[in-house]
Amino acid sequence: MKNQPLRLRRARIATMLIFLVCGIGLSSWAPMVPYAKDRLGLHDGQLGMLLLFLGFGALVMMPVSGILINRFGTRIITAIGAGIIAWSLPTLIIVHNIPLMAVALFFFGAGIGTIDVAMNAHGVQVQNLYGRPIMSSLHGLFSVGGLVGSLGLGALVKVGLAPLYAALGISLLLAIIAASQYRYFLDYRTERETITMFAGENAPGSDRRSRVPWLRSSVLFLGFMCFAVFLAEGAILDWSAVFLRDTKGVSQEFSGVGYAAFSVAMATMRLLGDGLVERLSGKSVVLGGSMLATLGLALSIWSPSVYMVLFGYVLLGVGAANIVPIFFSAGGRLPGLSPNVSIPAITTIGYLGQLAGPALLGLIAHQYSLAVAFGFTTAVMAAVGVVYFLFSSVVVKH
Repeated sequence: MKNQPLRLRRARIATMLIFLVCGIGLSSWAPMVPYAKDRLGLHDGQLGMLLLFLGFGALVMMPVSGILINRFGTRIITAIGAGIIAWSLPTLIIVHNIPLMAVALFFFGAGIGTIDVAMNAHGVQVQNLYGRPIMSSLHGLFSVGGLVGSLGLGALVKVGLAPLYAALGISLLLAIIAASQYRYFLDYRTERETITMFAGENAPGSDRRSRVPWLRSSVLFLGFMCFAVFLAEGAILDWSAVFLRDTKGVSQEFSGVGYAAFSVAMATMRLLGDGLVERLSGKSVVLGGSMLATLGLALSIWSPSVYMVLFGYVLLGVGAANIVPIFFSAGGRLPGLSPNVSIPAITTIGYLGQLAGPALLGLIAHQYSLAVAFGFTTAVMAAVGVVYFLFSSVVVKH
């Protein structure tokens, strides 16, 4: 159609902004955690158990969202997810008892899980229509949102705004962005046409196998590849500061600098990643990225210099940045299977790794040491690149 290029550009921009919304919404919770802990009078163990409800909410809604977007389209489900996040974020500031906080965190996680699945499914469809990689830049906006959200709410409170009003301001911003971009998303009819074009005539509805995407070898393969990478990323998120403080002797005040270096490197590389993926094959980027991430982790573990340790975190962020976007892109090209079916399944399996990673590393660290736990993470990242390079052509269409 004559207006198709303009429509596609608008759809891409809208999708980028929704990734930004998700990143801001999720990371805005991080500065709220100390307030919640003090308000509810929690010790560390109770707080850890309470935080699980956020993950449970996301995990429950990811497969449910897959069913809903296959029936109603990604546009409506994305809007619902954004609405849940905008509504629940301020409630995390005002709830004053543990049961209600658990419920609020569950709904907040449900909103995150809903929008995560819908935006990735929409992103791979826009990418298929574009005919060139865009997923890395989409995930780059999520990483940028993570930095904006974690710093933004804290900055608003720092200048004197009450935490509730800061949260309300961020919620209003998220709602305005989502509402303003709603009409630019691909509509349901265009999505169905795109699915038929790229997934084939036997896409969901007529292909019985598509109703149980978990049993597809290609879906399981990509899901467990994401599981491994998310396991490593979740471990860095939750354990890097403790590792720097307890193992490398970095002061408490600066122990978060490792994750900051990792996050900035990842966000930057994702924003530049589409051109890299376009020039090289996805297999090469995954192999090279995993090896670079492995080198970065090895440096962070064994280098006696704090500066080299931080450089290792930068290498880890650069190397890991484009791996998951490539996996989602591959999931959006599976023959005979709609992205609205494959992406929710792959996302759910992958997200289990983000939940399991920190706990698994905690068990290893308790039995041996945190250095051994990070050594395990190093081996996982190396295995991702080798396994994907050797077997993806057999399981996944490129």
